[in-house]
Amino acid sequence: MFYVIKLGWQEEEDTGRVDRVLARALRDHPHQVVGTAAELARLFPEEGPRGPQRLLFVVNLARGGMSLGFAKLIAYVSQYRHCLENCVGSVVVDGAEELFTKKAGREMIFLANRSGCSFPGAPLVEATGSLYNFNIQAKLQGVDNLEAYENAVERLVGQLLAFQGAPVPQGGKHRIALFHASSRKTSNTLLLWSLVRRAMGSRALVREVNLRNGTVMDCRGCSYEACLHFGEQGDCFYGGVMVEEGYPAIRESDTLVFCCPNYNDAVSANIMAFFNRMTALYRTDFLEFAKKRVFALVVSGYSGGDIVAEQIIDALNCNKRFLLPPHFALMETANDPGSILLNEGVEQRAQEMAERIAGSLESEASR
Repeated sequence: MFYVIKLGWQEEEDTGRVDRVLARALRDHPHQVVGTAAELARLFPEEGPRGPQRLLFVVNLARGGMSLGFAKLIAYVSQYRHCLENCVGSVVVDGAEELFTKKAGREMIFLANRSGCSFPGAPLVEATGSLYNFNIQAKLQGVDNLEAYENAVERLVGQLLAFQGAPVPQGGKHRIALFHASSRKTSNTLLLWSLVRRAMGSRALVREVNLRNGTVMDCRGCSYEACLHFGEQGDCFYGGVMVEEGYPAIRESDTLVFCCPNYNDAVSANIMAFFNRMTALYRTDFLEFAKKRVFALVVSGYSGGDIVAEQIIDALNCNKRFLLPPHFALMETANDPGSILLNEGVEQRAQEMAERIAGSLESEASR
C-alpha cells in the first residue's frame, strides 16, 4: 500500500503550492492519504504494520519552522520504536521561508528510521519559500523553479515506488567497509564496534580503514570537470589515505559502517573530510552508491547522539545516495575509556546491530 502522510494541512499556512506539486506527482499512483497522527497510529500501531508499505511524508512548514501536525506525528513515531517496520519512505518539505526545510526533513528521516523505516538514496525534496534552492536545477532543465520542484517530487515518488531494497550480496556474505579515526586505547566507539564485530562472527567479510593512518585533507572545492576527471581515475586532487584505502574499500563493499564519536555535537574532522572527499568517486559511481547500505555507531560523552546521526544521514543518505536501512544507527552514551561496557543491555544491542549489518539476507531479498 502507498500512503501519503500530509502534515500541516490543518494549520493557517497556505497549501496551494504543495497541493499543485502533489497533484501532478501522484496522479497516476493510487494512494491513501493520512492526515492526522491519530490516523497514523491506527494504521501503524506500536508493533508495526502487517506487511511492507510505501510512505511519502509531506510536511507543509509554516513560518518559523513550526507545524503542529508535524510535531504530533514525530511525537508518536518517537514513542514507538517499531511502528514503521517493513516501511520504505521518502520526504517532501515545503517551507514558507528560507530556513528550516532541511532541518525538518532530516529529522523526519532520522525519527522514522529509528522506528524501522528504510530510505532509498536522496529521499528528501525540500522547497524553500522563494524556491531559490531550485535555481540550478531549473537552469539545467530549461524550466522555471516551480516546474523544477514539480519534476523533483515526481522523480521522488517514482523512485520510492520502484525501490527494491539492497541487492543480496554475491557469495551470500556482506562485504563491509568499517571506517574510523579513533585510538583503540581510549575509544568507546571502537570498543562498541568490537562487540558488534564479535557478534557477526564469520557471517561477513570486513575491511577496516583507519583514517588516523594519514591526514585526510578536506575537499578543496575543485570544479565539476576537475572533480569528474579525478573520479574517473579513482583518484582525488589530494590523494593520500582517501585514495589509497578509502576509495577501494568503498568500491569493493556493499555496506559501509562508520564509527563516529561525538566531537562537539559533530563527527570528527577526519570523518567529515572523508564525507566531503567522497565527491570525486561519487561523480562516477553514483549508481553504485545507490546500491550500498550505510550504518553508524555513535558514542557521545554526554548527549547529542541524535545530532551526529542526523549529520550522517544528511551527508551520506541525502547527498551521497547511500541506502539507509532500518535502525541504521546504534547510539550510546559513555565518557571514561571502557565505560561503555557498563551500559545496561549494550551487548544485546550490539548483537541486534550485528544482525542488521551482517544477517537477514532473505528478508532483504524480499523487501
